[in-house]
Amino acid sequence: MIHRIRKRILHRLQLRESWVIFFILGIIMMNFPFLHVFNKAVTMFGFPLMYLYLMTGWAVSIFVIYLFTLAVRQNPDEHHETKEP
Repeated sequence: MIHRIRKRILHRLQLRESWVIFFILGIIMMNFPFLHVFNKAVTMFGFPLMYLYLMTGWAVSIFVIYLFTLAVRQNPDEHHETKEP
């Protein structure tokens, strides 16, 4: 069951729409409204809120890119099977 779920997620990430959605989401997250919300004089765990927002966003974007590379890497293996006439 876990293998089937993993396969469905990786297939979804191969779709062009997923790439575009994550790109636009990344641009939106780095623009004025979100940066203004987190630009407060508040600290969490001793770090400014803006710093935590940027570092968390950076880590999440690296994880999403990793998932995309897994999806792309898995795609050629499945489609290069030779078919006999």
